[in-house]
Amino acid sequence: MSDALKHECGIALIRLLKPLEYYKEKYGTAFYGVNKMYLMMEKQHNRGQDGAGFVSIKLDTKPGERYISRVRSIAQQPIQDIFAQINERINKEFMEHPEYASDVTLQKKHIPYIGELLLGHVRYGTFGKNSVESVHPFLRQNNWMHRNLILAGNFNMTNVKQLFKNLVDLGQHPKEYTDTITIMEKIGHFLDDAVSKVYKDLKKEGYSKNECSPLIAERLNVAKILRRAAKNWDGGYAMAGLLGHGDSFVLRDPAGIRPTYYYKDDEIVVVASERPVIQTVFNVDFDDVKELDPGHAIITKKSGEISIKKILEPLERKACSFERIYFSRGSDAEIYKERKLLGKLIMPKVLESIDNDIKNSVFSYIPNTAETSFYGMIETVEDFLNKKKTDAILKGKRALSSEKVTEVLSQRPRIEKIAIKDVKLRTFITEDSSRDDLVAHVYDVTYGVIKPTDNLVIIDDSIVRGTTLKMSILKMLDRLKPKKIVVVSSAPQIRYPDCYGIDMANLESLIAFRAALELLKDNNKYHLVEEVYNKCKAQIDLDDVEVQNFVKEIYDPFTDDEISDKIATLLSNENINAEVKLIFQTVDNLHKACPKNLGDWYFTGNYPTSGGNRVVNRAFINFYEGNKERAY
Repeated sequence: MSDALKHECGIALIRLLKPLEYYKEKYGTAFYGVNKMYLMMEKQHNRGQDGAGFVSIKLDTKPGERYISRVRSIAQQPIQDIFAQINERINKEFMEHPEYASDVTLQKKHIPYIGELLLGHVRYGTFGKNSVESVHPFLRQNNWMHRNLILAGNFNMTNVKQLFKNLVDLGQHPKEYTDTITIMEKIGHFLDDAVSKVYKDLKKEGYSKNECSPLIAERLNVAKILRRAAKNWDGGYAMAGLLGHGDSFVLRDPAGIRPTYYYKDDEIVVVASERPVIQTVFNVDFDDVKELDPGHAIITKKSGEISIKKILEPLERKACSFERIYFSRGSDAEIYKERKLLGKLIMPKVLESIDNDIKNSVFSYIPNTAETSFYGMIETVEDFLNKKKTDAILKGKRALSSEKVTEVLSQRPRIEKIAIKDVKLRTFITEDSSRDDLVAHVYDVTYGVIKPTDNLVIIDDSIVRGTTLKMSILKMLDRLKPKKIVVVSSAPQIRYPDCYGIDMANLESLIAFRAALELLKDNNKYHLVEEVYNKCKAQIDLDDVEVQNFVKEIYDPFTDDEISDKIATLLSNENINAEVKLIFQTVDNLHKACPKNLGDWYFTGNYPTSGGNRVVNRAFINFYEGNKERAY
């Protein structure tokens, strides 16, 4: 994606089902879980670079012994930083106490971070400041082991205001107004309540206070706690939690917006945001890794009992399509095929735009996530050429000479690596004053392979703001002096903000929205902007279920091609000599390519939860009023 986005977070949960001595004997180290967690987090670093966090829990410790260890970082390379801290602490313990090296019992008792239950998180901030206090996992501490709650997730809630008010109505005084704190306190409230009820029941049965503690761990109904806590949540989420005594859970939202995968055997339970992470780290087959059903939680009790429980009634499945286009690692077998198909499906429009002139066209891609779609695109070009070759050979009026046959067979797509990401510059955190100049240098180009008679076709996975395209890529490509530049997006036009985990919180930053506004001006229809604003304002006090997405009316007067052409105009300027054409994927083709991930609200405005409609209307109100606040 040429426009970098703050986007997904990633979670990784590991529960060791055997004693630590087992892993020492079989794998040579009692730090087996810590090592695997490092790999899982590194394999998901694509999902979060603002911060990273790790927490571990030791099971069956004695009172007075530390059983929770946590480390978080917002360093430039946060995953490496936290594990450097862990290694430094572990090595220090071994140097000061050589006797620990051969005794797993002493390691568990004295060395932090070793444990049977581990939770990792990589973060891109979408709510709150990027300080270490904002980095997951979050910890809700209590002297009662059962009431310690650790939480980390990949999520955004659309109704934080309502959830926050619910906590205040319960008499709580939350320390922050963020979705993470709000959710943690919501779960914590019902956890406290459940622990109290179990404790009272045990006392009635005649157990002493000391005897109650292990029995609370056995009887605590995690699924019931989650059902009560999540009842009014609206958003997309994969929520991972640990309880101090050793229970754990991962809960997925009812529409399946955020991805969640798990694997289990007799040694381990592991959950992650991406399937290939588990496959690679644990060397297991594709079919061994399961997807957690929407509205369900995978729960592991302290005893090691594993269950999948329905927590919330599943909604129509609307798994995020952006996961398949861009966010998730392309090494997933399904995602790889889907991205290739996205490239194939858009190719007919590309061929039309260059008048089928393969001979005078060069094909390339914006690195790196568009590369797989590029392969699919080229396969379609090759199929097109093969048909032309066959027709030329079979339909000739007379026998072809060997030279002519060789000429026909030698036709092939002209493939070049044109755009090169020369600077790993995270443009989305650069201050506005220097952003444009820096963006202009993100990409370099390959000189000497384009002729003035050539079309230059270059595919990107998606076009969000268009800033890098305008300020850098088009300028650089135009230096090569092609006749025409065709920029291809393997994703449809991004028209609406996201509110479920991707940081696209406002409308005016989206190039498709700006193009629609310009078309309204061109066609004397800009009055629609005020009309939509009034309709949005009229819904402010309505319940979420009654709210409609009126922002769709901004786009309704125009075809997809009209908006694409206007985007091309906005991204070009008088200094661009080549003709510029933009081609976007259709929503229908997106669904064909990604049939299991039909969540398309950024493209269509069809939000999977009622809170989404309220967010998009609030985003439009903010735009109209010049309000820079977030829409959620």
